[in-house]
Amino acid sequence: MVPSLLPLLLVLGTAATALAEPLRFVDCGSKDGSIREVNVSPCPTQPCLLHKGTSYSINVTFASKTESQSSKARVYGEMMHVDVPFPIPEPDGCKSGIKCPIQKDHSYSYLNKLPVKSEYPSLKLIVKWELLDDQNQLLFCWKIPVEITS
Repeated sequence: MVPSLLPLLLVLGTAATALAEPLRFVDCGSKDGSIREVNVSPCPTQPCLLHKGTSYSINVTFASKTESQSSKARVYGEMMHVDVPFPIPEPDGCKSGIKCPIQKDHSYSYLNKLPVKSEYPSLKLIVKWELLDDQNQLLFCWKIPVEITS
């Protein structure tokens, strides 16, 4: 029975990988870190179509250029060059895949969720995601275009 599961697992693994392709993003001022990769799943094409009532997985691989005891995420929807705060379930980066304290020259995988509430309007915007260190400097900042849809 085990050999027959292998092809199925390979197909599922390939499908999951296809949904989590690294995104093209704009670095918007990462000072205390450098972004290696940004993944939003599922988002097979850009701009990402974010369906209301759905939650998306965020995975950012970055290297820290500093030490920090803590980290805090801030997310915005950027519309007409205005940043509108966007709530996320867990703003504490140390509870989002990062083992704190953050060490200089180490690589980290930041993991979080982006919930898209049903009551959000349907529109195109830019998602801006920041992770700040304990000195309020940007460990990373990235932007991607999205479209919120029904």
